[in-house]
Amino acid sequence: MPKQPSPYRPRTLTPIGRVPGLDYDVLDELLGYSLRRAQVAMFIAFHEATRGMNITPPRFTALVIIGANPGIRQTALGNVLGIARSGAMLVTDWFEARGLVERRHLPSDGRAWGLHLTRKGEQLVERMKRRVLAVDYKHTNSLKKSERRQLLRLLEKVTR
Repeated sequence: MPKQPSPYRPRTLTPIGRVPGLDYDVLDELLGYSLRRAQVAMFIAFHEATRGMNITPPRFTALVIIGANPGIRQTALGNVLGIARSGAMLVTDWFEARGLVERRHLPSDGRAWGLHLTRKGEQLVERMKRRVLAVDYKHTNSLKKSERRQLLRLLEKVTR
């Protein structure tokens, strides 16, 4: 039986705008509230860039990480994605079934497998990176380059 969508979570993302004339009280001081509004806006931009590719943000992240780190183990990929190794295996199986990723024995440990992009995976990742970066910059064009770099640095500090 297919999983039913949560009644509290819409099927499609909708921008979280500000309603003129409302007092947002403490919300204007909460970083989490602003981050969530920004996250939704950027997820919408991401989906605009990857429309028709059947790629989610976690899949994009995984493909980029595998491409940048040929031979990465599933455990390390799971750590990057914040999921268990079994979840990373499911993601890898999904990629493998579509011809995007292949498992290869690691020369340093014949029992272990490393993940590698296939040629098809490399081509998809390059196309997605260009599109996602272009949309990301488009949706943050109100920031100067130095402000964008500063925002990325500050967000990294918050995640430590």
